[in-house]
Amino acid sequence: MTEQSSIPEMINQSIQVITNPSVATFERYERKGTMVQAAIYVGIIAAITGLLGLSSGITGFIGGIINTLIGFFIFTGIVYYVGQQQGGTGTFDEVAYTFSLFWGPLSLIIALGTLILVITIIGIILVPVWLLAGLIASAYFAYLAVQSSMNLVDRNKILITLAAAVIGTWIVQALIAMLLG
Repeated sequence: MTEQSSIPEMINQSIQVITNPSVATFERYERKGTMVQAAIYVGIIAAITGLLGLSSGITGFIGGIINTLIGFFIFTGIVYYVGQQQGGTGTFDEVAYTFSLFWGPLSLIIALGTLILVITIIGIILVPVWLLAGLIASAYFAYLAVQSSMNLVDRNKILITLAAAVIGTWIVQALIAMLLG
């Protein structure tokens, strides 16, 4: 049975996931919420990242929201679907909720750090490093989250699931970017 967590509880769970990353930590929280709670949590963070992107104009605002919220659902949907094809037994609620605990906070940290770096002279050089660090952290947390939420242990099946999610998300986001001009 899935429980219902409040936003403050989700923030505390995110802190635990980020400061103590392990499959066991993700397992502890995977049934503490639903896809709806994940959507609200990531949606709030998407609005904040959108506001941080306003320095790039309205397209930065829209891009911040799309990359955070829409990207989240595309990615977790593909993780769930492909994970099922790989023999995973998790539910979409477990996948969405588990991923929201790191996706939202990392999106916010990356957006805030990028904004701070862009407005400084040395920051222009460091932005690619910052984004690469965010990508590596996201990949690590996603690897753990797939193990937990989809109950997959085979490394190849986890990597296939994540690769499909990354490629699928990039394709959909590229199509959305083309549509928005």
